[in-house]
Amino acid sequence: MTVTQSPLDQHHPVVIAQKSKRTANTQLRVADAITKFAGSMMFIYIHAVIFVVWLLAAESDPWPKLTLVVSLEAIFLSTFVMIGQNRQAEFTQRKADHDFVEQETELNLNTDLTKAIHALTQEIHAQVVNPAAS
Repeated sequence: MTVTQSPLDQHHPVVIAQKSKRTANTQLRVADAITKFAGSMMFIYIHAVIFVVWLLAAESDPWPKLTLVVSLEAIFLSTFVMIGQNRQAEFTQRKADHDFVEQETELNLNTDLTKAIHALTQEIHAQVVNPAAS
């Protein structure tokens, strides 16, 4: 019998928490969708077509308006880039915090195990060296 894992089981708990937090907020979902699209090649292709059509067919002097549109778009896209960077920084910090807690827990467990092994070793040593005293 094979046990199958759902896709959520394959992710770190911090990743799952971050995804559910971002999905719960409409503004974050919209920002994520825009950032995802703006970072795709489809975004580049669409803009290339729009700009070529604009330059060739739309106006006799497209440069002032085109410059304005491109500048405004750059302002908004840089804002979405910063939103993405903030999202990544928050995720990295949450994962680092989680990893720190996990490592501390493991270190404490290993310390306790080492102490228990040391105590058992001393008991065994005492029984082997002085068997008559027992």
